[in-house]
Amino acid sequence: MNTTARLEPFRGLSTLQDQFNRIFNESFRNHTEESALTTWAPAVDIYETANELVVKADLPDVNEKDIDVRVENNLLTIRGERKFEKSVSEENFLRIERTYGSFSRSFSLPNTVNAEAIGAEYKNGVLTVTLPKREESKPRQVKVTVNAAANGK
Repeated sequence: MNTTARLEPFRGLSTLQDQFNRIFNESFRNHTEESALTTWAPAVDIYETANELVVKADLPDVNEKDIDVRVENNLLTIRGERKFEKSVSEENFLRIERTYGSFSRSFSLPNTVNAEAIGAEYKNGVLTVTLPKREESKPRQVKVTVNAAANGK
């Protein structure tokens, strides 16, 4: 009787991948749980309209009194802190993925910004900083009339 063995070159590959994943997850698990209580940088969108620059920063669960917005030397700085919820004991948490602690984001501003008229609003966990442009830097439209010249003169 002749027995045939089927060649399966990728048979051990899935178990090897599982072993790598397990090693990777175990070696970094403590590091990520500790870093959740250290620093973070909120996500920011910046866009420009004809009259202003707008900066939007996601700051969920940050108390308004813990946000500081400043402009110095054409540099916009947003600082604050998201505090870890102490009403629940750390031992009761099953997973902590959100990051806590102090943050600071800085952005260079063009000379076209009117620093005297900057405004900020915090609503639904989003900070919106409005940076109006100076009048002289706003785009202007000038209507030009074209006169038809008489041919042959």
